[in-house]
Amino acid sequence: MNQKIYGMFKSQEGKVIDNGPSKAANWLGAKLLRVGDSYVTVECVVREDMTNPVGILHGGIASLMLDEVIGMGNVIMSEEYVMSSVNLNVDFLSSAKVGERLIISSKLIRTGANLNHWEAKIEKESGKIVAKASSNMAKTHVKLSDLGL
Repeated sequence: MNQKIYGMFKSQEGKVIDNGPSKAANWLGAKLLRVGDSYVTVECVVREDMTNPVGILHGGIASLMLDEVIGMGNVIMSEEYVMSSVNLNVDFLSSAKVGERLIISSKLIRTGANLNHWEAKIEKESGKIVAKASSNMAKTHVKLSDLGL
């Protein structure tokens, strides 16, 4: 675990992510609820600009939410090098409407020298799962320090 980055994220618990390194995460406007050495949990409210033509959370936006919480956790777990998504497998299980509060969480399942495996889910306040995902992240040759992290 990268203690410097972990401390940076830990200090942001309870705050809206709107000025981080990921422009996509900033656009989501999620609130960081909890961060640990192998998990991240955020809260996001579905906005109209996150919906498809029938007024429910767009699958691409749901995938973005899942990918961002996995990415946050993976950055914390990365010691020296950036890791990049190899895949993102998403199952869409129910819908979410404008104004609904969603809890998005990720958990590290397995870590290796060059590959980390994550699982994530989006839940409504009721506990009903909107979507779930798994992703593998592979080590690149880009150093975190090259990105100012």
